[in-house]
Amino acid sequence: MRAELAELREAALADVAACRTEAELEAVRVRYLGKKGSLNAVLRGLGGLPADERPAMGALANDVKHAVEAKLDDAVAALKDVALSRVATDERIDVTMPGRQPPRGHVHPLRAVEDEIVRVFVGMGFRVAEGPEVEDDFHNFGALNFADDHPARDAHDTLFVGDQGMLLRTHTSPVQIRVMRSTPPPLRIIAPGTVYRRDDLDPTHSPVFQQVEGFMIDEHVTFADLKGVLVHFVRRLFGADTNLRFRASFFPFTEPSAEVDMTCTCRRGGKPADPGCRVCKGRGWLEILGAGMIHPNVLRAGGYDPAEVRGFAFGMGTDRIAQLRHQVTDLRLFYENDLRFLAQF
Repeated sequence: MRAELAELREAALADVAACRTEAELEAVRVRYLGKKGSLNAVLRGLGGLPADERPAMGALANDVKHAVEAKLDDAVAALKDVALSRVATDERIDVTMPGRQPPRGHVHPLRAVEDEIVRVFVGMGFRVAEGPEVEDDFHNFGALNFADDHPARDAHDTLFVGDQGMLLRTHTSPVQIRVMRSTPPPLRIIAPGTVYRRDDLDPTHSPVFQQVEGFMIDEHVTFADLKGVLVHFVRRLFGADTNLRFRASFFPFTEPSAEVDMTCTCRRGGKPADPGCRVCKGRGWLEILGAGMIHPNVLRAGGYDPAEVRGFAFGMGTDRIAQLRHQVTDLRLFYENDLRFLAQF
């Protein structure tokens, strides 16, 4: 048995030395030191030895076991050192290299168009005013001359909040009332902001969108002043060869009221409308905003006397202006946060 143990020791140490991976070392350990391993097979033969020889053979077997275990531990540690050295070499970080510059963001196209609209009107003497996005019925409807049974007051058109008559504003016109009730005329105000309506999200509608309200109030304001302001604005934004068309319309808060169209880019330079134009569909005109003279009832709700002051107001969708400016046909692209689209601006 002594010779058998010596032979087993040499064979185990040789097999350990030949291993190149931890998996191979584990296989050697199981083969020699496992429950069904070679060493245990030898130890089971101790019972057949004379009683006086058993202690010496048991001690020799333990020496063999410890020697193989020590060799296995050394081999595992050596493999880990090699792996660590390889990582340190292959995955070394050069701390002297400059860091990666994160991509720099930019203003969202809707916000950029809004800023440009505001700059044009500020250049004409308007100032910016803001108001809350959660409004009450008075500021959003009542003070703006909406009838009690107006469809906009129905839940299928407006997003109401709770049961106290509060709602998400459907336009930025409530800012007009708030400014009028806190500030004496003359006024030149531009009010950009986010508004909400119960609409499905499709290529031309969104339940959340951007709007700009503007108004001017003084003693002798006329419709001619409104036309002059809007013509200057549109030509600053879309080019000096852009013309406007005013079509009679109806809004509760203005009288008279008008829908305002501008010439499509296909008609610039006096050219006739292009029947194949993707933007205007061959019509030659693009609806851009609504406007009119402020209704006397709105002036009274704001605390003004219609016999002493007059004013005009207009409202436009920033999303609509951005679509026309960049010839984007699907409104949803502005809200999907797809960097492939936004990076173009």
